[in-house]
Amino acid sequence: MIAALGFFTIALVLAAILTKRMTPLAALITIPVASAVVGGFGFQTAAFIVHGIQSVAAVAGMFIFAILYFGVVSDAGMLDPIIDGILRAAGSDPVRIVMGTSLLALLVHLDGSGAVTFLVTIPVMLPLYERLGMDKKVLACAASLSAGVNFLPWTGPMIRASASLHIPVVAIFRPLIPVQVAGLLFVFLSAWWLGRREAGRLGLKRDHGDGFRRELDAGQQALRRPRRFWINLALTVSLIATMIAARLEPVTVFMVGLVLALWINYPSLKMQQERIEAHARAALTMAAILFAAGAFTGIMKESGMLSAMAGTVVAWSPPGVAPHLPFALGLLSMPLSLLFDPDSFYFGVLPVLAGSAGAFGVPAVQMAQSAVLGQMTTGFPVSPLTPATFLIVGLAGVELREHQKFCFPFLFGASVLMTLVCVALRVFPL
Repeated sequence: MIAALGFFTIALVLAAILTKRMTPLAALITIPVASAVVGGFGFQTAAFIVHGIQSVAAVAGMFIFAILYFGVVSDAGMLDPIIDGILRAAGSDPVRIVMGTSLLALLVHLDGSGAVTFLVTIPVMLPLYERLGMDKKVLACAASLSAGVNFLPWTGPMIRASASLHIPVVAIFRPLIPVQVAGLLFVFLSAWWLGRREAGRLGLKRDHGDGFRRELDAGQQALRRPRRFWINLALTVSLIATMIAARLEPVTVFMVGLVLALWINYPSLKMQQERIEAHARAALTMAAILFAAGAFTGIMKESGMLSAMAGTVVAWSPPGVAPHLPFALGLLSMPLSLLFDPDSFYFGVLPVLAGSAGAFGVPAVQMAQSAVLGQMTTGFPVSPLTPATFLIVGLAGVELREHQKFCFPFLFGASVLMTLVCVALRVFPL
């Protein structure tokens, strides 16, 4: 009975989100609450919700302050010299232009926002592609690859995996650092190959001169603090190093980092408030969904629905399959982005998969790691379930079908490679 109620609850949540009958926020709150009441838990449901919210509070806090921090240092111009250097170095060489596109997208995606990455990268690099007659699908692919392979601790899939399985972000991310390095090598090798192919197609000789210059509007100029570049860069590197070393909780790191960034760049109280307000919407929207997801997982776990569902799946699963579940999920995670949006997968599907695997002794952290190798990481730039995909094709001026057809092999290849590297490094077994 309780297992059936759990499956029915998750099916309703998935259906409500995927059919867009309800927002993820509403679906993650109202449906499990109704199920708990129907299941006879009554006022206990409130305690389940509070327990779930407490379990995701640190993750939600990290996300809020990370978004605010990277927004502030970007406003101050921390990326400007890097962007300008990439444009100067690219010149009129297709190889350098495509590799520069990948590098720029990788750096801009430090804040974890795919939309911001494409809004910055594509308009900046598009004039170079148009001037040389380069294929704009290459531009979209290079930016998509860099953003997709980036699953840093404050990116959406990583914090969703952490929140849904109640595993510290650092525990998921730290073993994947060499895996991400392998993924980035694949990104730049792909960019190099695409650039060489474009140079051959256009019959262009390699030319490193004649760099392109971008112009900032008056509002952007007013926020820039070029003299603070090195201190902002040093602060950012220090924060990331401290967080990865796990010497402090990530939420603490970015709370302190945000205060320091505001003091360094915008000592005026008025400007500090304006910078926080400018980036608060993006931070709070995601935090609200995380708290809703905490309520959902709290109800599913504390009511016993999750464990009952896992028990049912275990009863119907051959024991020999269990050790291979992380590897199988790693291979399938990228294509699954075309079927599930991030909230429905990480908060609806992943807990059931992890619970089922856990009954056979497979650690939940391995299921989380295999999921983030593709599900809405390498998969999000081509998924029709994410607005970022339509932003890419709109900014680059390519058709969605052509973009998906061109990019899918590269994105899927990156996901498969990282899965194989995980096996080679024994992050999880074959």
